[in-house]
Amino acid sequence: MNTRLWLLVVITTVFSVGHHLDHIIRGNHVGWPVSDVVTPFTWSLGFYPVILLGILLSRRGTAGPGYWAVLTAAGFLFVGLAHFGPVAVEPPADILAPYGSAAAGRLAIGWLIAFLALLLASCMYSARRWLALRRTGPAGP
Repeated sequence: MNTRLWLLVVITTVFSVGHHLDHIIRGNHVGWPVSDVVTPFTWSLGFYPVILLGILLSRRGTAGPGYWAVLTAAGFLFVGLAHFGPVAVEPPADILAPYGSAAAGRLAIGWLIAFLALLLASCMYSARRWLALRRTGPAGP
């Protein structure tokens, strides 16, 4: 895996952790293991073992850009649909409301939007690399 893709994976994962911490700080829309109920928060924690597996497989050379393209596309859809649109279980108002400061709420929304942008950028970059490798073989770009 090339340096740019590693960097995107690391930065996107940092933003994911930050977004989960934001949920815990706000105290809303959390789930197990923070509370006794299973929620989308709980299911989203399942991305971390898949990220770790991808890192291990990438280091071995058995997973590459295709793995990351599929994973980041799934993450983008999961996070995007959970927060925006007609099926959102946690719309932006639910992120803004718990904070006593409008600035803190806007920072949390900005973090979420940056996280989604990173997921999309990672997906697009990985998909482009994946297609290039499929055309030229492993020795390609």
